[in-house]
Amino acid sequence: MTQAVPLVEIWRGDFLESAHRGHAVVCDGSGAIVHAWGDPGAVVLPRSSAKMIQALPLITSGAADAAGLTPEHLALACASHNGAAIHTDRVTDWLRTLELDDDALRCGPQMPDNREAREALIRGHGSPCQMHNNCSGKHTGFLTLTSHLGAGPEYIDPDHPVQEAALEAFERVTDETSPGFGIDGCSAPNFACSLRGMARAMAHFAAAPAGSPEARLHEAMRLHPDLVAGEGRACTELMRAMDGKVAIKTGAEGFFTAILPEQKLGVALKITDGTTRASECVMAAILVKLGVLEPDHPATLKRMNAPILNRRKVQTGWIRPAAGWI
Repeated sequence: MTQAVPLVEIWRGDFLESAHRGHAVVCDGSGAIVHAWGDPGAVVLPRSSAKMIQALPLITSGAADAAGLTPEHLALACASHNGAAIHTDRVTDWLRTLELDDDALRCGPQMPDNREAREALIRGHGSPCQMHNNCSGKHTGFLTLTSHLGAGPEYIDPDHPVQEAALEAFERVTDETSPGFGIDGCSAPNFACSLRGMARAMAHFAAAPAGSPEARLHEAMRLHPDLVAGEGRACTELMRAMDGKVAIKTGAEGFFTAILPEQKLGVALKITDGTTRASECVMAAILVKLGVLEPDHPATLKRMNAPILNRRKVQTGWIRPAAGWI
């Protein structure tokens, strides 16, 4: 088994202070590996990077069209959003069309990451609700499918028809039998696969024909990057920097994926210590290598070869790709 390789370095002055190791894979539309660093066979939990796969049954079942879902709804179904009003207002309206409210969700309450929304709750002595959860769009998608199937309300149970459909979609696009699952932060099952399997799945999305369920999902993400994450977030800023030509999706514990439709390529990466700063740096570096992200774009420089400033705004070092791999 190939070991994780150094991918990101943190320099303080002339000293290498920290390093992050990981694995990364790029696959083409046939599922073949184009580039690999570390171990393509490493078994991973893709966390929120798999949301577009979890959303596939929403379309393939006919539920999305029956409910009249728009690209905005589909982008939210793939989102790990900030809990800003542009997210929660849309989730509220979506639930209302299902004749449901916050109580129907099973993702749990979360204080919004969006500063304006968070401070409004604090000033109003309020408490966050489940619609503020970064996964509330995905869960509202689950509820839409639940309603369409006439299934029971506990849609996060692994043996619920919604999760059985999610597993079928996951195994189909990864072209693997999942060895199991973990329970995600939002309480839904998160299925495991190899890193190559996840890159293969992203390439499957990238190569999907126009109008297919896969294409509808990545097009929605590329059209609405603000709904997929939020202001200041890597997914939103980097998709904007690439003029909506590439869909990217972060996941917890140092995971990241990318769908490149024009090149028919898929990317998956995992930082073994679970650090977001490292996964964002590696994703930016790979996108630059593949020619879809400008190395000097402000969104790139914020994450790759980024200066580290102290509280007096004095530069103390850099976060940059490790030498030799890219």
